[in-house]
Amino acid sequence: MGDAIPDRAIVAILRPFVRATRPVLDGLRESDPFGLRNRVTARDDGTLDERGLRDKILDALAAVEVPGTAAWAAMDTPARTRWWVRRVGRFTTVVAAVPGLGGALAKRLPVSSAVGAAAQGLLLVAIAGEHGVRDEDELVNLLGAVLFRRELAVAAATRAEDAEADARAAEITGGLGEPSTTPTLRRVAGVVWRLGRALLAVEDELDKRPHGNILHEGLSMLPVVGAAGKYLGEWSGLKKAARSAEKRLAERAG
Repeated sequence: MGDAIPDRAIVAILRPFVRATRPVLDGLRESDPFGLRNRVTARDDGTLDERGLRDKILDALAAVEVPGTAAWAAMDTPARTRWWVRRVGRFTTVVAAVPGLGGALAKRLPVSSAVGAAAQGLLLVAIAGEHGVRDEDELVNLLGAVLFRRELAVAAATRAEDAEADARAAEITGGLGEPSTTPTLRRVAGVVWRLGRALLAVEDELDKRPHGNILHEGLSMLPVVGAAGKYLGEWSGLKKAARSAEKRLAERAG
């Protein structure tokens, strides 16, 4: 498809994507969005419980520092960006790696494509927020430039387009962000998968998003180590997306 896809079609996909990232990023910003700090890692008799991979991964996440602390307030924007790279990267890796978190979608969508694209989109919106950029049209432009390498002509949404974007975002979030909805790990993971599915509407365009290098690509094609190669490639792509976003946002500020 390439550049044959008109800008307005890309914008129509990115508007609800941007709106749907808000409850996910809010959940990731919170100090304990998934109740991880209350996880029990030892029994009363002092011996460790026998836990599986899922529990070990969640325990590791529980030890990660988050916004809201004095240390966070003292961090500069580049340091906060690095935090977001680690936070988003770790979270989406868990979403891809832990069986069941992706629900039915995880069985039908390619992990590296769906979760990788959603991770990069989430990261771009988060980094923009640290730079004080929250305007939807600017965020759509940022995603278009980094993910698709296109300078989109973003026009103000009409009333009908705005309503359609709201409806699509609500479908993606599935109620996450509502006052009565607790942002559990499974719910946030489901939104990440639906974000990935939304971007797959322009799957050919996603070939342009930041990827790993030729070594990662080669590893991903080998038996046994293929999964590691895909992970390293997505991790490398995530960092490249962050650098591209920071460069663009710095140029904007300048």
